[in-house]
Amino acid sequence: MRPDGWHLTDDVDDFLARAGDFLRSRPGLHVMPLTWAERVRVRGASAFGAEAPVFGVLERAGEVCAALHRVPSRGLGLTPLTPGQADGLAARLAALGHSPPYVSADHATATAFAGAWRRHTGAVPRLRDTRLRLYRLGTLTPPDPMPEGRSRVLGEQDLGEAVLWCGEFARAVGEDVTVDAVSWASTRYADKRYTLWETPDGTPVSIAGMNPLIGGQIQVDVVYTPADLRGRGYAGAAAAEVSRAALAAGARDVVLFADLSNPTSNALYRRLGYRTLTDWAVYDFS
Repeated sequence: MRPDGWHLTDDVDDFLARAGDFLRSRPGLHVMPLTWAERVRVRGASAFGAEAPVFGVLERAGEVCAALHRVPSRGLGLTPLTPGQADGLAARLAALGHSPPYVSADHATATAFAGAWRRHTGAVPRLRDTRLRLYRLGTLTPPDPMPEGRSRVLGEQDLGEAVLWCGEFARAVGEDVTVDAVSWASTRYADKRYTLWETPDGTPVSIAGMNPLIGGQIQVDVVYTPADLRGRGYAGAAAAEVSRAALAAGARDVVLFADLSNPTSNALYRRLGYRTLTDWAVYDFS
């Protein structure tokens, strides 16, 4: 048995061997470490930058009770921590010379770590304006009636269309990333399956994407309708179809993040059967 405390590694297989059961025990709250560990495992650490990734587990009496991940060029991601655990982690990372640009976690954990990081390093945390809520699907309730048209799953032959839609989505949400045919394989968009909603004449009007099945769970990620086509039920149809596809793929849990500043999308997800799991926060460090 290893001594109690945080154990850090750059070996994703070692991390998953130690923390996998813990992460899968609450897949909704642990969606981000599950997702990023799988991306590093499948694509290799070098796909995200020259710097080595960092994974960690907090063990007490041989049991894992928390985990962390940091992928190159991204911030620190945490599973739920107590204030004491957050303070101990901040002290450990500061002593080792780590300097994450931000922390991302459930609101209570992110807030506790941000305060601890300031105490141990002097870095000033700034809460991002974008407030997120993590939802988990209960009973899927598709729109009734659905808008006219049909859904279509994008395949490899539709790469150009996927790049176009994801590029528009990234710009709409202010994501600082280039999405084109050259950069596609290195983006977070490349490992998703996309469903388009098309009008009866075949015009695509909305897109929804989902991540691969990981730990019995699928995250719906990217739901987008161009501004001039909103208010016609297209996003609801696309989101319902991709949620149905996630369940058909064997997901026990289906989750998604929503921007709380957009009451329309939050109301839509609740109508579809999504229920609040937790609020999420990101603190940037100066």
